[in-house]
Order: sequence, then C-alpha cells, then structure tokens
Amino acid sequence: MKQKKIIVCDAIHQKGFELLKSENDIEVIDAVGVDKEELLNIIGEADVAITRSSTDINEKFLNSAKNMKAIVRAGVGVDNVDQDGCSRRGIIAMNVPTANTIAAVELTMAHLLGTARSFTNANNHLKNDRVWKREKWYGTELSGKKLGVIGFGNIGSRVAIRAKSFDMDIVAYDPYITSSKVTDLDMTYTTNFDDILACDFITIHTPKNKETIDIISFDEIKKMKDGVRLVNCARGGLYNEEALYEGIKSGKIAFAGIDVFSYEPATDHFLLDLENICVTPHLGANTIESQEKIAIQAAENAISAARGVSYPNALNLPIKAEDLPPFVEPYLELVQKMGFLCAQINKASIKSVKIEAEGEVGEYVKSLLTFALVGSLKESIGDKINYVNAEFVANEKAIDTKFEAINNSSGYKNKITIRLTTEKGVTTVNGTVFGEDEQRIVGINGFKFDFKPKGKMIVVKNSDVPGVIADISSMLSSVGVNIADFRLGRDEHGLAMAVILVDENIDKKLVAKLNELDTCIWAEYAVI
Repeated sequence: MKQKKIIVCDAIHQKGFELLKSENDIEVIDAVGVDKEELLNIIGEADVAITRSSTDINEKFLNSAKNMKAIVRAGVGVDNVDQDGCSRRGIIAMNVPTANTIAAVELTMAHLLGTARSFTNANNHLKNDRVWKREKWYGTELSGKKLGVIGFGNIGSRVAIRAKSFDMDIVAYDPYITSSKVTDLDMTYTTNFDDILACDFITIHTPKNKETIDIISFDEIKKMKDGVRLVNCARGGLYNEEALYEGIKSGKIAFAGIDVFSYEPATDHFLLDLENICVTPHLGANTIESQEKIAIQAAENAISAARGVSYPNALNLPIKAEDLPPFVEPYLELVQKMGFLCAQINKASIKSVKIEAEGEVGEYVKSLLTFALVGSLKESIGDKINYVNAEFVANEKAIDTKFEAINNSSGYKNKITIRLTTEKGVTTVNGTVFGEDEQRIVGINGFKFDFKPKGKMIVVKNSDVPGVIADISSMLSSVGVNIADFRLGRDEHGLAMAVILVDENIDKKLVAKLNELDTCIWAEYAVI
C-alpha cells in the first residue's frame, strides 16, 4: 500500500505527532520551523497539510501544493485560509472547532466572575500600587442575576450550565436551535433579542459572520440596564468596539471582560485605556489540555482525509454547513463513513445507493446523499472521488441514487440508514449520533450493534454456535493481532455477526483463513 504523506507546517502538541507516526500507511513530513519560503519547495509531495496561524494558506501555498487533497487548520480560526482558492483546486479545507470547548468555557467563566468582582483591578491596586482600599472594589453577586447567552452551541450551552450552578437565571438567544435544548435545562429561550439586552450580564458565543458582526452596537447598548456587564470570549467584532468603549466610559456598562479583538495583536487598542475592563490576549484555547486535544483531533482528521474516509469539519463543501442546523453536521460525516464501511463489506460493482433518514434529520436527507456517495465510491475509485464530482460519477456509472425521509419507528431520536446494492447483494448499515457529536453504528444487515465508526475492524457473519469467538480469537492471537473490542449481534435464525476492532493491520491471507472456518459465512476487513 502506498503511503499517504501528511506535512505538519506548524507546531502542534507531541501527542499529535505520535498519533500520525503510529499509522503504517502514513508518512509524516515534519516542517515545523522550516522557513515559509522553503516550505513551498517541499509541500508539493504532500497529500494533506496540518497548519496553524503561522502558515498562510494563500495563492503561493496552494500553487505549490500540487498533490494536496486537504488542509487541516489545527484550531478554530480560519482567517488565514483562502477557502475559495482551496475550492477552485479541489482541496478540502477543514478546522478543529470543538477541541478547545472546555478551555473557552472556563475562560468565559473567569471573565464572568471578573466582571462581577473586578479582580484584575483589585489585584493591580494592591500588587502594583500597594494600596489597601477595600471600599473601592465593591462588586456584585452572580446569584439571582440574569445572564443573557447569545449562541447556545457547544460553548454557550456549557457556559449556561455552569452559570446556572451559580444560581443565575439564564436567558438564551439562538435562532438556529430548537427551544427544547434550552427549556429542557430549566432555562428561558427567547426569539426576542431585547430579552437579552434586559439581562444583568451578557455573554456571546457565535461564529463571526454577516449576521453577528456588531450584533451589539450603540442602539443595543442604549437599551441595556445601567450597570450591565459584558463578556466576549468568542470572536472580535461581535460587539462593536467603539460602542463598547463609549458604553464603558459613560458607566452604562459597569465592567467588560474581553478576550478577542477585531484586529490582533491588540497591544495599542483604545479599549486598553479604560479602567473597568479586563482584557486577555485571545487565550480561549490556551490550556495544556486544549492544545493536546487540538493536536490529536487535527491528526485524526488529517489521517481520515489522507485515506479519503471522511473530511471532518470541512469548510468548503458544496453544501453550506452554516445553512444546516448544527445537529445535522455530524450526520454528514457519519453517512460518509457508513458508505465506506458498506463498500468494504460488499466489494462489487455498485448498482444503487439509497439513504433513509428518521427523525428531524429526515428534513435534510437530500444533503446526506453526496456524502454517502463519496464514502461508497471511495473503495473503488479512490482519491478521484470528491464532493464536487460524486453525483456526476454516480450518473456516469449508472448508479441509481435515492433518498427518503421515513417515519421514526426505531426508538432513536434521529437515525440514518444506507442501503448499498451491488452485484453480490444488499448491505445495510444504520447509524445515529448521541449527544452533540458522538457518532455510532447501530446496525449492520439487521444485526444490532453500538460502536464508534473509527479504526481497523473485521466484520464476520457466522453460524451462531459455540466456539466461534474462541476460534476467531485464537486465529488472531496466533499472528499477533490484538483485539481492542469485540461487538456481537445475533438474530432469530441461528446467525450472528461480529465486529472485531483490532490494533494491527490485517492482510488478505488472514481474512481468507477466517473465511475458511466452518462456521464462517463471510468475513471482511474494513478501515474507517
């Protein structure tokens, strides 16, 4: 198997490097610290690049990246990534948006407490000025106060939960979620932005786009309570900075906690001249744990992209992710993995691909089809298949494609099914997402399972008789293959199916030996 090349352009946590180097089919090019002009001479051989803010993904970079299939920005911000340029060249641009969630949540709580008690000012007054003046630093308590949360996604919802433990009353504004996500937590959901402006504290957790830039400006601050306290640990420019300055200077805003600015580094920003403001230099992701998670997720995403299995958090898809509710996005990746699994189990010329969706995700079943096709065709076409040409290739090969929203009868809140028909027969895989992004395979060909669609696995259909597990385990052990997990499904007709997650690569000879077992109906090896 030809190795895929992943180039690491900027420093990431060592755990990310360890993960990349542990994969037999991946060659790692360590370009950390390489001069950016010299980098242009070596990226041409790479299939995937991992970058951070130090490397600009601009025209010069893209022109040099002749073999590039995907770019992973190890972090949330993609201001330095030319997404349109990537799209024109067929390069998938990705980021890692959730690895710093807890770090950002906890920094927000620090700023929330800071705005209530003026810790930074009190600290500086005593430590730097050597003045002991307790009466100058009266604060206010969080308990009993209203906190307005703008944006109730991964970070905003967790901030709200923590603030509620301080006995705060939470009012949430987010037009892109169902109200039950808020009300189920005994919090108030509103579609009236004025309800947010009436709160004692306000924090924002939205992406930066045309809807959210200056979402709080002069007019909004006028409507606020006197003595309101504002926090922004999301993106610079969500609060109009001139309006924020005037609001703090006039006393309308009692205190603000700001981690992000419209232009960074903000070492000479006018907000720094104000007393009643606590500022930090964009520290949202700056924890040891967060940096490790970012590196691991970036490495995992790069490996998946190099193999063509999936492109997690792709930013330049033909389907605009921002037009879909957040809960749909994990299903896009999941259905692609399901298609890839189907094609590895059922290796033959594809006749049809059908997607069925139950629950709320059924409204977006058409969007799932492209991803299912990319996954299904990857096994036979390889790197030539992508989101742009998937439907064209399917038509060219006379593959029948269908999608359907069906009644929810499975017991899952949302469930998707892919039916892959080949010359050999039909393979069906079912999947769902638990919580916000926990992907699971919950069925294969009618056998019930529950496992993550990730890693190396052997899928075996067999007669449900004693000794099968022992026979398989013994055979794997004899060739030094370690079993990481063993999932078993059974039916009422004397048959069973096993999904065996393993640590090592499996060769064709071992799969052939498994198929020779008297109890084995068929066995296949798959990597997701």
